[in-house]
Amino acid sequence: MSEPEARIPSHVHLLSRGGLIDMEVSEVRRRLRAAVEEARKSAAERRGRSDDAARAYEEFLANRAVPVFHQFAAALTAEGHLFKVFTPVASVRLASERSHEAFIELALDEASDPPTVVGRTSRGRGRRMISSERPVREHAGVADLTEEDVLSFLLVEITYFIDR
Repeated sequence: MSEPEARIPSHVHLLSRGGLIDMEVSEVRRRLRAAVEEARKSAAERRGRSDDAARAYEEFLANRAVPVFHQFAAALTAEGHLFKVFTPVASVRLASERSHEAFIELALDEASDPPTVVGRTSRGRGRRMISSERPVREHAGVADLTEEDVLSFLLVEITYFIDR
């Protein structure tokens, strides 16, 4: 028997609220290995969902979101509200020409599981900035988002900029 193995007791005595618990070390190790294996499987599945969402998001951005943002900016300009569309990496942004800190943008939130397209709005009120973030459409997969979802999101969020 090697020295590290000799030091491992066969039982663990744990103190709990109800008193002393006697537990086999082999049982603790078996459950630990199962938990680690489950975490690995879960992480691999999450990476797969994230990769699928990233591919769907690229298609959504290019074919649905960016065209709607451009149409929306043209309609705003026709109504006398000056906004421009920018397409920084992996997002689309509608920014006010009056303030570079006032904008509406879409981005992929890869931290959520499953990944979600979120809209971020930033606007000024006097000296302070107000920012908010919410899904473009609740409980919708990236591939399920439509031009109508983008337009509905923009119509709600633009009111914060033109209600002055």
